[in-house]
Amino acid sequence: QVQLVESGGGLVQAGGSLRLSCAASRSIFAINAMGWYRQAPGKQRDMVATITTGGSTNYADSVKGRFTIPRDNAKNTVYLQMNSLKPEDTAVYYCNAYVLPGATTGWRNYWGQGTQVTVSS
Repeated sequence: QVQLVESGGGLVQAGGSLRLSCAASRSIFAINAMGWYRQAPGKQRDMVATITTGGSTNYADSVKGRFTIPRDNAKNTVYLQMNSLKPEDTAVYYCNAYVLPGATTGWRNYWGQGTQVTVSS
């Protein structure tokens, strides 16, 4: 079973930075798009940033210019570099990846367990 293991959340003051990491728990055949989503209390889960295998990125308007989504294809790892954090960035952040676990398994969508990011004012 493939798992996406996240790390890097925590508490930070407004204006500070955090870096989230997400890695597949075992060797897999291929990964297509990867991304980060977030969910604040009482709200729906929203896209924050996505990146394709080729490096094309997409960002939510609210994070453009502050967040970046580097990816290491050799390590099956995606990061979320968050700068100039604001209290409204407070949420649980989830990693997402479209994965081909084995050569004959078919593509599947996986989610990480979520990591809390809290930005104090």
